[in-house]
Amino acid sequence: MVPKYLQTGSTDILASIRQSVLKGENNPAPVHKDDQPELPLMTAPKKAGIATAASLIDICSKYMSLADLERIKEAYRYADDAHLGQFRKSGEPYITHPIAVASILAEWHLDCAAIQAGLMHDVLEDTGHSKNEMAKKFGTITAEIVDGVSKLDKLKFSSNEIAQAESFKKMLLAMSKDVRVILVKLADRLHNLRTLGVMRPEKRRRIAKETLDIYVPMAHHLGINHAFRELQELCLQNYYPRRYEVLYKELIAARKNRRPALEKILNDTKQMLERAHIKGRVLGREKTCYGIYNQMRIKKLSFSEVFDIYGFRVIVTTREDCYRTLGALHMMYKPVQSRFKDFIAIPKSNGYQGLHTTVIGPSGTPVEFQIRTEKMNDIAEQGILTHWLNRGSESDIQTLTHAWLQSLLDLQQKSSDTSEFYENIKADLFPDRIYVFTPKGKIISLPQDCTPIDFAYQIHSDVGNHVRECRINGQVSDIDTKLANGDMVEIATSSLSHPDPRWLGFVRSGKARAEVRQYLRSLDFDSAVKIGHKVLEEEAQKADFSLDAVSDDVWMTVMKENDVDSRASLYALVGSGKASFVVILHRLQALSEEENEPAKQDGGIEVTVNGKRQAAQIARCCHPVWGDDICVFERAGHGLTVHRASCIHAQQGRNNNAERWEDASWADNPNAHFTVPIDVKVNDIRPAIMQATQAVAQEGASIVGMNIPDDLNDPELQLLVQVDNRIQLMRVMRSIKQVSNVKDVKRRFESSF
Repeated sequence: MVPKYLQTGSTDILASIRQSVLKGENNPAPVHKDDQPELPLMTAPKKAGIATAASLIDICSKYMSLADLERIKEAYRYADDAHLGQFRKSGEPYITHPIAVASILAEWHLDCAAIQAGLMHDVLEDTGHSKNEMAKKFGTITAEIVDGVSKLDKLKFSSNEIAQAESFKKMLLAMSKDVRVILVKLADRLHNLRTLGVMRPEKRRRIAKETLDIYVPMAHHLGINHAFRELQELCLQNYYPRRYEVLYKELIAARKNRRPALEKILNDTKQMLERAHIKGRVLGREKTCYGIYNQMRIKKLSFSEVFDIYGFRVIVTTREDCYRTLGALHMMYKPVQSRFKDFIAIPKSNGYQGLHTTVIGPSGTPVEFQIRTEKMNDIAEQGILTHWLNRGSESDIQTLTHAWLQSLLDLQQKSSDTSEFYENIKADLFPDRIYVFTPKGKIISLPQDCTPIDFAYQIHSDVGNHVRECRINGQVSDIDTKLANGDMVEIATSSLSHPDPRWLGFVRSGKARAEVRQYLRSLDFDSAVKIGHKVLEEEAQKADFSLDAVSDDVWMTVMKENDVDSRASLYALVGSGKASFVVILHRLQALSEEENEPAKQDGGIEVTVNGKRQAAQIARCCHPVWGDDICVFERAGHGLTVHRASCIHAQQGRNNNAERWEDASWADNPNAHFTVPIDVKVNDIRPAIMQATQAVAQEGASIVGMNIPDDLNDPELQLLVQVDNRIQLMRVMRSIKQVSNVKDVKRRFESSF
């Protein structure tokens, strides 16, 4: 059910707050760097006005030739005719949206072909015009860009998620040939988010979630910082409008209170530069609502506990001046330990460079400084757009972008289906990265929590497929060790070593996951059987469990659950990575224990009612566990059924038929086991299955049931765990929650799992 605050029209409330605080237009077109205010007001996401063809031509005329302007006017007339009679949800003529998208692209100083594509980006999708027709009239390049952005709405897919993933795959493949495809898509998404207020709350949330998952990280990878920040703000505003409104008002109030201290820091920093004879300028920058909200959420802080909501940027002339400024700054203010990052020596994967440090300012307030050269600052703000702003000159950011786009193509080729490709892409899009070194000093960028296997596949597929041993900082280490920033990693290979299904439980990068799956899928049946049997034997031995002791009945049950008719086929599922060895093994263990302990399981336990011990059955609606507060219901001919005291069915039953309900307490049940459903929200469903199962096993419990969601965009794994009592259940949930891939764990109280 949609929360009530999503239906209150808080966008209007927020707009009135902004109007009372901000003067002029929010997020205007970029001003000249010398005109930037030193302590700027925090600007809310741009409130979109009605775009016009005249305003678009006015922006383009500042940097385009007359011939290009005529081509853009021709594209406008073509798009206007194609969308004639179409209207947006807000009631405006549809053409206002393509004009707004083209205007954003013009503000980014993109070329004529990109502006034309922005004007016509919905023509192929929403009208009867064809790609061939567009190519004849405006050229192949423009038509290819438009086609790359268009959705695959004419094809039939089994679900909206698959349709979205197919559309995204097509866009990526087109983007790998021409990066302007994603720039048009980002401009399209930016304008749609600016005008999302007329949509239903649930649709606003869905679009905001998709944007955070895919398009925000893409803007980050491309280095387009202003679009990256505004998309984040708009996502927060549309996903949690009430939270955004409250946080925005708090920031306005905090800014007034802290301005005198910030002005002192600004003036002190300027004087410091003068004393050190460093030529540069100092700018204040207020952190975004999204950045502060994320910090509060991750670190579980209140707003009053987030001190570094304001930072400073020092722009100097040379690379050497960056380090001189850092030294002078640390002499003036005490640096915070572990809050210094050198992105000049080790640039980010999107080409970003700069020095970051947090210092203790006046009154003990932490303040963040970013130190860059003018060129670094241009790349930080514009990213790949510097290619067009500098009129097509080659740059490091362009080289990095093309290398990244090529890696997307590699992922597509390694993935078996669309959903797997989409999952792998999302794993690699998130911006948190670490930087490790080869023995020869080459820098390798990897996702957080990656392992030597991820590193090996980043070097080359053959290296990953034949890992025999790894050394981290000269020490022999396990291949599932999590790497840290600055580690030096060395991989030893052997032609006898091959990928193992267990690797899927700890590799983090989309490339490594795709490579391992591709190898496992390529195995013939006999090889898959051999590997699966070996994995189950080795893991069973670690768990002090013998596969030879498993009865035929138990094997038959597990085979039936996995839809195979032989043990060899079950082994093959494990060996090819199609079934989790952890899930199979624990199912064998659980069924074997049930077979050996037939006395008292979920169905038959004892409780104390009015001082007398009585046999009872567990209610399936609320899954009570030994240690819960309970009551019992007596049903004629069926005995007692135990419910949790707070079970909604028990409460309703006691109101309607009180004489058949009694308070109860647990009797000693030393051999009893209880099954409990829990919901586990995860980032990545496939490794989460293995990680969660291992976490359950560490606490001496087991998984006896599992539901895997179809929606991989916001996956929630449903587990049915078997425990001895409530204390063990709490330990199990705590152990699962400590897994890095897990976002949240909750017990499901009302369920018929």
